[in-house]
Amino acid sequence: MRISQKLDYACRAMAQLAKRYDGQTITRLDELAQREAVSSNFLVQILNDLRRGGLVESRRGKAGGYHLSRPPEAINLREIVESVEPSLLNITTHTEGESGSAVRQTWQAISDRTRTELESIDLKQLAEGGNEPMYYI
Repeated sequence: MRISQKLDYACRAMAQLAKRYDGQTITRLDELAQREAVSSNFLVQILNDLRRGGLVESRRGKAGGYHLSRPPEAINLREIVESVEPSLLNITTHTEGESGSAVRQTWQAISDRTRTELESIDLKQLAEGGNEPMYYI
């Protein structure tokens, strides 16, 4: 499965925010970018997508930055995927021809299992990256 750079960076930024989560601590954009070796300009676009998805909150100004909108264990990978790459889990096959319907059903079943697997991995697990098996999406 090919994961976009945008989704990879989104997961990495969210993992960083999860490591600092206490419900109050704000992390500056430049700190996130530096820790994950990501361009600040690209990261701000990603964080805006995550903010629109309800996963992060931002604060402007000198003491501004980002923090998770909910505890890390209440955010799963599916939510991150749907915030930054909403089309990733969409099935775009056609049902024409003799095998079209069967092929589409198979891809739909795979997509459904992938969604379920993404929902089973929370941000706390991703940030800790240790004891639980790691699934690469």
